[in-house]
Amino acid sequence: MSTTADSRPDTLAPTEDGLSRLVAEGHDLRPRVTFAETVSQTFALAGRSVTTMRRNADQLFDVTFQPLLFTAMFAYIFGGAISGDVRSYLPLLIPGVLAQSTLTACMATGVQLREDMEKGVFDRFTSLPIARIAPLAGPALADLLRYALAAVLTVAAGLAMGFRPGGGVLGVLAGGALIMFAGWSLAWIFTWFGTVASSARAVQGYSMMILFPLTFLSNAYVPTDTLPGWLRAFVHVNPVSHIVSGVRDLMNDGAVTAQVGWAVLGCVVVAAIFLPLSVRSYARHL
Repeated sequence: MSTTADSRPDTLAPTEDGLSRLVAEGHDLRPRVTFAETVSQTFALAGRSVTTMRRNADQLFDVTFQPLLFTAMFAYIFGGAISGDVRSYLPLLIPGVLAQSTLTACMATGVQLREDMEKGVFDRFTSLPIARIAPLAGPALADLLRYALAAVLTVAAGLAMGFRPGGGVLGVLAGGALIMFAGWSLAWIFTWFGTVASSARAVQGYSMMILFPLTFLSNAYVPTDTLPGWLRAFVHVNPVSHIVSGVRDLMNDGAVTAQVGWAVLGCVVVAAIFLPLSVRSYARHL
């Protein structure tokens, strides 16, 4: 005699108590998502982030006004003291401003993520059959536009002030690509902060404790040979210093040096560590 589906409720038609028990045990009952669907969902959520940027212009403040302000301010204040004149200081300064502007934009990524989680935006994603990484990877992908905007404005301001990159157009494009990749990689650190911190203000506080030491205790604005020995030792192992040196080599000389390799390697390592940590920490909120 054949057995109907109604006689096997535990296997074909789970009861409400059975579903509640599976959820309580931590089972993910959503349908599996293919790689193609994950890519599509990531781009869809990136489009959502771009739309948010377009409708809230204040989110672009850190990648528009700030790079222009820092370029002009540091050039005219420190140019004569460090390099003798403003124009001679620009090849040293522009990559440093690029690094600081990108790191600041990365910090905003974590803060915005935490704010969305507090407002319940991410709670809606729990009921949708989407990949867990998509709500994190989408905004990270959209932020590439913010990094590109900061790079374009910084280089344009430098050109207006007399910056003439020896690497030519290709060197500038390569340096911009490196700083964008660095921004995407380092943003996963702040994304992880966004998933573990208790509030957006806490994310900002943690981020500032990392942002300022890494930026100002580096070779971003001054030559390392002017620093005391103990500080020079830290600067040489600071990952931001490798990124800045790599961008300088590409923009000023058009050369793919060891510093470029170290910068790329460091960014890959950071992404390999903090991307999985971010996804795992975010999954705990589902």
